[in-house]
Amino acid sequence: MGGRAYFVRAPRRLEDLLVLHPVDRERPYEIVKTVKLAKIDYENFVTDMVADRQFIEDHAALCSKGQVWRCILVQQRGHADGVLVMPEDGCYVGWAAYYTE
Repeated sequence: MGGRAYFVRAPRRLEDLLVLHPVDRERPYEIVKTVKLAKIDYENFVTDMVADRQFIEDHAALCSKGQVWRCILVQQRGHADGVLVMPEDGCYVGWAAYYTE
């Protein structure tokens, strides 16, 4: 599954991803793994994206940058939106984009 999204470098919070941007700055992506979190864990993640996360480290090897970015989708259980994550140094968010179906 893939599409196009606007990725932000080193975001701190979900709000950092919800910015107006030129459509031509969106990158093609492919989701290589979906991680579903409990509500409290997801809220913790989207309010502090600079912290190391085990679930990112567990799947970072699947991700890669190229013409199409292969990334992790992090969602709250039962929700369709989420955050596309391109890990950096294995365990934290290097780049991220808001995802909605």
